[in-house]
Amino acid sequence: MAEKPVNKEAKSSASAKVLTFWTVAFCLRQNKEDYRMEAYKQEFIEFMVESDVLKFGEFTLKSGRKSPFFMNAGAYVTGSQLMRLGEYYAKAIHDNYGDNFDVLFGPAYKGIPIAVVTAIAYSQLYGKEIRYCSDRKEEKDHGADKGSFLGSKLKDGDRVVMIEDVTTSGKSMEETVPKVKGAADVEIIGLMVSLNRMEVGLGGEKSALDEIKETYGFDARAIVSMADVVEHLHNRECQGRVVIDDKIKIAIDEYYAQYGCK
Repeated sequence: MAEKPVNKEAKSSASAKVLTFWTVAFCLRQNKEDYRMEAYKQEFIEFMVESDVLKFGEFTLKSGRKSPFFMNAGAYVTGSQLMRLGEYYAKAIHDNYGDNFDVLFGPAYKGIPIAVVTAIAYSQLYGKEIRYCSDRKEEKDHGADKGSFLGSKLKDGDRVVMIEDVTTSGKSMEETVPKVKGAADVEIIGLMVSLNRMEVGLGGEKSALDEIKETYGFDARAIVSMADVVEHLHNRECQGRVVIDDKIKIAIDEYYAQYGCK
């Protein structure tokens, strides 16, 4: 039986897409040749795997995409896990935004515990009291804390850092930003998420974080990116096992050839 001809042009094109994506990703992330990932970022990557928050395999996302990795911040369930999570967020926020802000705003629901534990960690690590605030999915119409928000009330002049677990499309910001801006005359200085998935957002070209920057005019950062994750975990043991072996790495490459930011 004759062998089917190999479409070398298509195969070469796919390989070129993968190479281009990772080349651009690493250049954008590093900005310098002597880049070294901070120790807390390496620890955070391993912490996500240890906590069963970041998994590798085959997953169907809400968007319908088949992804070789999946992140679920709902898997942080113990006191020690939440304490460490707050510390990693606090360090990343301090590195990226400094001390010149007043409020951590965590959108419901997963953003609520993240905002709380990060406010605690920030106070312990940097000696500054940061207020926390979150929204409610449904407005409370009774009691001393009735209204649309939990925690501290937003006040005119507040500088706010938004805090979330992960954003794939940036859709949550469509709901959250108008709420925050409508509550008081505040300045949103930035957004911090756990993981930059580095895939295209709603517009189909830029990443969700870049789309947020462009749409709302404030910065959007992540503790780590998938480029960091792949670099740190590829063929390296974590908790006695290799979670990104060559097979998973190929699946990640193929995923980004299709869905990676241009």
